[in-house]
Amino acid sequence: MLTRAIRPSGEKLPVIGLGTWRAFDVDLTADIRRQLEDVLSLFVKLGGRVIDSSPMYGRAEGVVGELTSALGIREKLFLATKVWTRGKQSGIQSAERSMALLRANRIDLMQVHNLVDVNTQLATLQEWKQRGRIRYVGITHYESGALSEIEKLMRSKKFDFLQINYSLMEPEAEQSVLPLAQERGVAVIANRPFGAGDLFDKVRSKPLPDWAAEFDCRSWAQFFLKWIIGNPAITCAIPATNKPRHLEDKCRAEFGRLPDAKTRRRMLEFVSSL
Repeated sequence: MLTRAIRPSGEKLPVIGLGTWRAFDVDLTADIRRQLEDVLSLFVKLGGRVIDSSPMYGRAEGVVGELTSALGIREKLFLATKVWTRGKQSGIQSAERSMALLRANRIDLMQVHNLVDVNTQLATLQEWKQRGRIRYVGITHYESGALSEIEKLMRSKKFDFLQINYSLMEPEAEQSVLPLAQERGVAVIANRPFGAGDLFDKVRSKPLPDWAAEFDCRSWAQFFLKWIIGNPAITCAIPATNKPRHLEDKCRAEFGRLPDAKTRRRMLEFVSSL
């Protein structure tokens, strides 16, 4: 399994995590509960650690908290969530609520969601990090239009993680933001790894190219994910799913060979031509 280190701590994370947007924003009926428990159990069995959520994702934090607690797997996970509000006190209340919903006394990564009131919330999160309530601090966005602001923040503020949209559908971050993240030692989480599903629409009914076998790729999901984690600036990609078989397929992307720079260009050209 491929892992990448967080600088400067050196802690290593598997390069495929689990997103919870939509997939975990559900009512826990008996059937759905069993299905999501299967997903989480399999995720841990396959060596997965990073689970990312947000107050913006409806019931997701509460569902993750309830199920990981019931399964007794909390200590095996790296839980990430976000602050998504304005004002210092409102941010504190939001973070407290997220911790309660996740049933965690300490959060591994707390991020400022979509840069909302970023300076105020970062100051609080850095204070919480010093107090040991959170381990890492980060910022997030899901639109390429925010990359210039993110670049400015990376040059003027100190934080541990950056979460951005990055995929074969949205490769813009690699122009300047990802090299800067490497330069400054910022870990990077890639969200929207399938372009909100648009990548699967592009390849629907199309066969995987024969040359995908050169980097141990056996599905389109692995093709898209291996392109992302083939960039050494990426610490972790977080595809969301609520189906065990989809999870297993995606997690297999972190095993075997990765595409080199030349092959990654070929992959981008191939998908762009569809």
